[in-house]
Amino acid sequence: MKTLIAAYSGVLRGERRAEAARSKNSNGGPALSREGSRRWGTGSSILAALQDLFSVSWLNRSKVEKQLQVISVLQWVLSFLVLGVVCSIILMYTFCTDCWLIAVLYFTWLAFDWNTPKKGGRRSQWVRNWAVWRYFRDYFPIQLVKTHNLLTTRNYIFGYHPHGIMGLGAFCNFSTEATEVSKKFPGIRPYLATLAGNFRFPVLREYLMSGGICPVNRDTIDYLLSKNGSGNAIIIVVGGAAESLSSMPGKNAVTLRNRKGFVKLALRHGADLVPIYSFGENEVYQQVIFEEGSWGRWVQKKFQKYIGFAPCIFHGRGLFSADTWGLVPYSKPITTVVGEPITVPKLERPTQQDIDLYHAMYVEALVKLFDKHKTKFGLPETEVLEVN
Repeated sequence: MKTLIAAYSGVLRGERRAEAARSKNSNGGPALSREGSRRWGTGSSILAALQDLFSVSWLNRSKVEKQLQVISVLQWVLSFLVLGVVCSIILMYTFCTDCWLIAVLYFTWLAFDWNTPKKGGRRSQWVRNWAVWRYFRDYFPIQLVKTHNLLTTRNYIFGYHPHGIMGLGAFCNFSTEATEVSKKFPGIRPYLATLAGNFRFPVLREYLMSGGICPVNRDTIDYLLSKNGSGNAIIIVVGGAAESLSSMPGKNAVTLRNRKGFVKLALRHGADLVPIYSFGENEVYQQVIFEEGSWGRWVQKKFQKYIGFAPCIFHGRGLFSADTWGLVPYSKPITTVVGEPITVPKLERPTQQDIDLYHAMYVEALVKLFDKHKTKFGLPETEVLEVN
């Protein structure tokens, strides 16, 4: 009888061990005892709950990082498109509320600070090193390629091509430290030049200046190249609004043939010219292209002439799905190649012949840069850079 009882007890113990093992395998951890399971809030129960939470598919690390990348890009796109207008409306509304003093103080300070953008702004290394810009970089991804060293005893004018819809590569590479521009070009301070009208909007101007962005006008460029020491690099998107109108995937074209003002500025200050081509800049958005002579192109040119920018009808992907339309650009690689500097003499009054000579040298250098690197970034050997 004792033998039977012992055998029966052994069977029960074996069944309990098997059940515990099954519970352990199914839950990813040891099973809780009956007494422990009844006591909600114990360390074991909390640990098990956390394990279950982090096993949920939507919290998968790679998916979370991808969503953070999408959000980081979208916040910049929305800032570029609507931040200035929205902040202006909010401040005007504040005038009509009990908080009107805040708006008065801001606009008073704005009046005293109005010319700061023309003197290089207020660069913030903290803002330039925000983690959000690394997510921005990795979304596409964006890469900065250095081909030659730059002397810190010289000043430079970088010509950035092509414009694309928003110049996303130009912003990421030269207005943030996401691609480590300061480490690749030590001692060089990059200033990305954009429309002066952007600096008339409250709050947006502060955001732009913190990244080292400045107005693309003669006063600003003269100041940076003559009164700000050496080691300055002004990045000018030479094609501007006109070039953005022809931006479309699969097209490599630049508006440069009659753009010579940047060469004249370089000669007046003895600033070396550096050609840059950004492979993939035209690939991130789809755009409706209006034919010459159409009403759509007429409207775009009128905006370009009187306001300084050309409204484009474009789309990217949606926020939650790449299969829907939205403002988020498509995740296509953008590789920005910085070419060899062209040494430029200082001529206080350059002649048209001087300007034409160095402009021709610049165009030739840009075409050579494109031809040298095009096959490395997915273009066929037969691809030709169209210079308009």
